[in-house]
Amino acid sequence: MVVVAALFWVALCALVWTHVGYPLFAAVVARIWPRPVAKRDIEPSVSVVVAAHNEEMWIAQRLENLRALDYPAERLDIVIASDASNDRTDELVESATAGDPRIRLLRCPRGGKVAAQNRAVRETKGAVIAFSDANARWEPDALHKLVRNFADPDVAYVCGRLRLDRASGTNREGVYWRFELWVRQNESAMGSITAGNGGIYAVRRSDYVENGPTVGHDLGLPYQLAQRGRRSVYDPDAVAWEKPSHDLEDEYQRKVRMLAQCWRHVLSGAMLRGGGALYVVQIVSHRLLRYGSGLLHLVLLGTSVALAGHGLVYDVALGGQGVWLLLALAGRLRLRVPGAALAYYYLLVTLATLAGLVRYLRVGVPVIWEKAEGTR
Repeated sequence: MVVVAALFWVALCALVWTHVGYPLFAAVVARIWPRPVAKRDIEPSVSVVVAAHNEEMWIAQRLENLRALDYPAERLDIVIASDASNDRTDELVESATAGDPRIRLLRCPRGGKVAAQNRAVRETKGAVIAFSDANARWEPDALHKLVRNFADPDVAYVCGRLRLDRASGTNREGVYWRFELWVRQNESAMGSITAGNGGIYAVRRSDYVENGPTVGHDLGLPYQLAQRGRRSVYDPDAVAWEKPSHDLEDEYQRKVRMLAQCWRHVLSGAMLRGGGALYVVQIVSHRLLRYGSGLLHLVLLGTSVALAGHGLVYDVALGGQGVWLLLALAGRLRLRVPGAALAYYYLLVTLATLAGLVRYLRVGVPVIWEKAEGTR
């Protein structure tokens, strides 16, 4: 029973720390020992790269949105890296290039998103490379807000604030995402963030890391740059918009695909190879324990069952988990019970960490990326 009790407390403390303790710790450290970014309005040459595969529905709107950026035309070029699109994506981009010399189509052999991004970086010259998704929409001043962070010589990477349109279905991603951005803002104030987002971010060309096709930018670049002594920061004033998945079940599938790649970073051990003691604490607290939350919940539930009747704490813990599962079931059944939809969302995200691990162990990380259902 001693071992079972020890496992119970380890799982409980780890879950409380990653979901509550660490966010509060980050907020306190950011307030007491902030590390501000020396921002200044600058206008370096920028290459905007959009990797696209069969995005005929969105690519014309994406180009119009990028044309509307409040940034000097002579300092900006836009590259659509088409990953062997076989719909009208290339045709639509080529028609746009005739009216705007800033826009260029780069045809790439089918190799996945990262391979297309790497090739685009090699074939552009901007001092800063900004990246975005084909279905994102940037506010007109977003690029200016991003690049002002590069006035600070310590900054190598900056991501903006991705805002989600209101979901018309059952998805509750927006609630989680607002919390995640609050944690990210505090991490940035501490020194460096532990992950970015694919909708809006930029990298100083001299700091760009050309990774293999299974190492995505969102998670890989921030910790790789921290290990080189470089900062990755978050600027909430640089705003982009995207459509979230329509329903929780669509979001679950998206999370599984994403978490399979996250487990690649975790199990390789690459995330723990430096960056300073504080940054390692951030990685363990925000990434490793968060991705392991499904395993931790299984341990907590199993030990709670085994320890039932051996103390009030264990009985309360088991009862609390039972209530949460019932509430999640109510959410699954679309019952109008307060908190049910959020409990169901948390259950699916927790299950996705396990399904992502299983997918990674079975098939690894696919090179060819898949569009998330409902986001287009």
